[in-house]
Amino acid sequence: MSISWLTIAIPAAVILLAVGMLLLTDWMKRRLGLPAGKIVYTDAQGWGKTEKPLYDSTLGLTGRPDYLIQKKDELIPVEVKSTWAPSTPYDSHVLQLAAYCLLAEKNSSIPPKYGLIAYHNRTFRIPYTQTLRGQVADLVETIRDQKDSENVDRSHEQPQRCARCGFREVCDQRL
Repeated sequence: MSISWLTIAIPAAVILLAVGMLLLTDWMKRRLGLPAGKIVYTDAQGWGKTEKPLYDSTLGLTGRPDYLIQKKDELIPVEVKSTWAPSTPYDSHVLQLAAYCLLAEKNSSIPPKYGLIAYHNRTFRIPYTQTLRGQVADLVETIRDQKDSENVDRSHEQPQRCARCGFREVCDQRL
């Protein structure tokens, strides 16, 4: 009697668990504002092993987008932020996403049409344009030029960032 019960209960439990996992994955994707498609890359904690970073040898740029979603033949980079959405995405977040778009393009040879910045309460769709691609390349060049400089002035356009900076105690330019 107990053997026949187990032969039904165990497969039923496995099927219920599989359906539950599919529903949980779908719910998490919608909650994060991820588009329909297959998650082919993730750097988000809790989804499994961390993926190898994407790399562009031309710019010497390395990065790990939170997600890459494959929708037909294109990859859509997604950057998830844990804060509430500003009225418009911060420039630094847009450039970070653009860098991931560039890395996705270099690694798949098809440029993404857009990327997504998913804040806690809102997701922004950012078109990946030639202008944005150029801004990333220019920024990488500027950083490379300043890397070896002895004096690089800090940006204090956002005082709250300065207040939380890890170098605040040793910075002679802190606010």
